[in-house]
Amino acid sequence: MKTVHSYIPVLACVLALNAGPTANAQRMTLDEVIATARERSVPALAAKSTFISSYWEYRSYKASRLPSLSLYGNLASFDRSLRQLQNYETGDLVYTSNYNMQNSIGLAISQNVTFTGGTISLYSDLSRIDEFGSQRHKTWYAQPVSFSYTQPIFAYNQFKWEKKISPKEYERAQREYIESMEEVTIQATELYFSLLIAQMNHDKAVSNYGNTRMMYSVATERLKLGSVTRDEYLQLELRMLNDSISINETSVRVREEQMALNSLLGYDEKCEITPVLESRLPDIWMDYDMVMGKALENSSFMLENEIKTLTAESDIAKAKADRGARVSFNAKFGLGNSDSMFRETYRNLLDQEVFGFTFSIPIFDWGLGEGRVSQAKAKADVVKAEVEQAENDYKRKVFTAVGQFNSQKSQCTVSKRASEIAEERYSLIIDKFRSGNASVMDLNTARQEYDEAMDKYMNDVSDFWSIYYEIRKITLYDFMRSEDIGVDFNELLK
Repeated sequence: MKTVHSYIPVLACVLALNAGPTANAQRMTLDEVIATARERSVPALAAKSTFISSYWEYRSYKASRLPSLSLYGNLASFDRSLRQLQNYETGDLVYTSNYNMQNSIGLAISQNVTFTGGTISLYSDLSRIDEFGSQRHKTWYAQPVSFSYTQPIFAYNQFKWEKKISPKEYERAQREYIESMEEVTIQATELYFSLLIAQMNHDKAVSNYGNTRMMYSVATERLKLGSVTRDEYLQLELRMLNDSISINETSVRVREEQMALNSLLGYDEKCEITPVLESRLPDIWMDYDMVMGKALENSSFMLENEIKTLTAESDIAKAKADRGARVSFNAKFGLGNSDSMFRETYRNLLDQEVFGFTFSIPIFDWGLGEGRVSQAKAKADVVKAEVEQAENDYKRKVFTAVGQFNSQKSQCTVSKRASEIAEERYSLIIDKFRSGNASVMDLNTARQEYDEAMDKYMNDVSDFWSIYYEIRKITLYDFMRSEDIGVDFNELLK
């Protein structure tokens, strides 16, 4: 039968191949990893791109509220054709030749009226018609200044609803950008602690292998003296072999977590990061009312609900407007003249007034309009119910998170002390085993308790930071600096 001595060269190779971080590894704290992720990661860049897109949508809305200036015209429109006309005296249809060229140019400025939903236009234009054929003739037509106004009556006022919704959508985009960056922080924190825990498990596996190997040497001598049974001796040998396997498994896990963190930070696979565990946690106690107030004030949650409610109200208004009479008032006032001489065209200008109403009144539509209104109202009721439920769920989520965070700090303190006790006890049992005052079972029990205590402490610290940054995302508030999390969006847009 092979003894453990025949495995020692193999185990030495395993330790050599799975050594800890190299001398070139880059030591990084949690804050440094978070800062790098917020600057270089793909999710951070995607969040910026999404915000910029929302910004230009808002700019388009703002532009639609400003006057628009346009140049229009029709140049070198040549027409040589036969055109069908009807003799108004006899009613006969005849074809007459059309041989002319038209040119026109104009300048117009328009302004949408948010309050009424109408459109005001002020324009000036000039046109010329050249008649060819046996008798050449040209005609100028000028409108130096003209004013027009179009006003829908009883219609859906899109401008009014856009004024209510668009600014809130842009504000929501700003808050969502900050929340996206906080989500990057949460992701970086999770990957950071995953690597830290994997690295500590690997270090622990290497340390356990060294301790077990040393205890195996002690057990070999004690076996000769009869103070260790063959069964206990084989337990240590099996433990040492399992520890060697654990070294290899934890090394692979470290590499996997390292590559996952590198991917987020934008580093290549050759980069090695050594996470640094900070021994002290920030002394923060969160008050539920304060956290809830910041969550409702800063996050995109309430804005999202307001936008949903306004959109539902807008849909109702549109459905009501579409089912009833459609009336529009159109008016045009200006000065104009026509002459064969260009200079004469701008003399003795004639007044021009055109105005009137157009309307369309549905007499019977088989209930189509009323059905659309009822449908819009039903959807609005659903939105209202969903908003109320979402607010209740949101408050419960905040309450749970605050409770978890406040208890997590004390839990970390307890689990840290438990890991220190378990480590000290493990060292004492090792010393007792050397002197023959402890059994292999005592040694295995102490080691298992130490491993579990260390795992518990690391997981508690990881949970502490995850919950903290999750609450930061909900509230957009920095509890360490006691200030709202802000972003210079002007700098971001450069």
